[in-house]
Amino acid sequence: MFKRNHSKGIASIVVIGTVLISLLAAQPNLGIAKSAKEEVYQGKTPKYVFMFIGDGMSYAQVSSAEMYLGEKSMPGKLTPEQLSFTKYPVHGALMTQDSSSFIPDSASTATSLASGQKTLSGVINMDETKTKAYTPITEDLKAKGYRIGIVTSVPITHATPAAYYAKVANRNDAYEIGKQLAASGFDYFGGGDFDQKIGPKGTDQPIYEIVEQAGYTIANTKEEIQAINNRSGKVVAIDPDNYETALDYEIDREAEELSLADYVKKGIEVLDNKKGFFMMVEGGKIDWANHANDATASIYDTIAFDDSVKVAFDFYNAHPKDTLILVTADHECGGMTIGYSLTGYSTHFEKLQPVTMSYQEFDKISKLYKETNPANPKLEDLSDKIKAAYGLDTATLTSYESSLLSNAFAKFMSTDAKPSNDQESVLYGTYNPLSVTLSHIINNKAGLSFSSYSHTGVPVPVYAVGTGSEMFGGYYDNTKIYYKLSSITKSARAK
Repeated sequence: MFKRNHSKGIASIVVIGTVLISLLAAQPNLGIAKSAKEEVYQGKTPKYVFMFIGDGMSYAQVSSAEMYLGEKSMPGKLTPEQLSFTKYPVHGALMTQDSSSFIPDSASTATSLASGQKTLSGVINMDETKTKAYTPITEDLKAKGYRIGIVTSVPITHATPAAYYAKVANRNDAYEIGKQLAASGFDYFGGGDFDQKIGPKGTDQPIYEIVEQAGYTIANTKEEIQAINNRSGKVVAIDPDNYETALDYEIDREAEELSLADYVKKGIEVLDNKKGFFMMVEGGKIDWANHANDATASIYDTIAFDDSVKVAFDFYNAHPKDTLILVTADHECGGMTIGYSLTGYSTHFEKLQPVTMSYQEFDKISKLYKETNPANPKLEDLSDKIKAAYGLDTATLTSYESSLLSNAFAKFMSTDAKPSNDQESVLYGTYNPLSVTLSHIINNKAGLSFSSYSHTGVPVPVYAVGTGSEMFGGYYDNTKIYYKLSSITKSARAK
């Protein structure tokens, strides 16, 4: 029998353990991560930094867009057509929980990205007590001489863009956020309108006046927006064709309307200077589409978001040694899944190609029908409209689909279309029962489904290219984005 030497065994374990810990410490993404504040960058500082945030965009939103494009260009080949940013050399992933929940909102997650701090859902750049304010990286970069631009496809006072210039205890305080926009001194705001143009008292000074008195030019016609440049001073460019203070869904946008990419292009023109600039760009309507479980609208807006990234990449190609581009998200929305129980292992993205409008546009059609107060309302009255909008022939739906649609039509036409029980809440959320059911049917035929009308807690991707991009690989908390950017740009609080 061999006699065991316990002291040697313990010593060996200690040595092996020490070696493993040393190895893991040298590779922070393998499990023993350095704290966020230990991120140190030794390379060149980029002059131009683009931060793209696809609101509500995780892997399913990205992949569904790529699969849709692949099916459209090569029918039946099952070959995704990559979005431009998924080809970037650096890929990472972010954890998104906030101080309130594993399922966060845009205010808290944008705060993490912009200021490197966790906070409660609904709070922008303030701590959990709502008494201490955090400083977003944009303020540090402005102090260093960078020009600052904020672009979004949703209202400019919404949570994600606001996290880059405002500090409020409640994201719904849009009037206060608007006042802080005016006080920021930042150089370019583009895209959506102000949520609240008059203060809560009703007698408050209109927000446009406050913005103009702060030295901003408000450009809100296409001609005015096209005329601004880097000699125009501080500018707020408001989309003239906005609906509910936001850009139209990309699937609904007319060719002559300005796109998110147009606002990025104009932003580069306004911000370009010898000291450099930082531009945050939000694809906010990806989130809105997924809240409504409208997969086709999500795909179109994800592609439009990629088009805006391409504008930045063109700029990168002209300034490859001075430019950093980051593409990420704040959280996932809708619980989108590529897979549906009744299609098994199959997807049919060609089923989405006949869709011509978002749920929002179809809502206008269905609500107009309801307002005519038909004496004997019938789903068949809308069959031609449904075919034109979704490519669905109501006469050829399965019995299950027909039952879902008939019940949704009856609920829609009822006096109170709000959900009256848990089953209706699951079926319709807070949306028009008819349009959301049509979205579900076409989604499912394509092999897509959703689990929620709200956000989810799954990780989101990060893609990076350019000077300092090597810092963004791995799997880490979303607060680290701030510290990595601070280190790369050598801003005031990087150490």
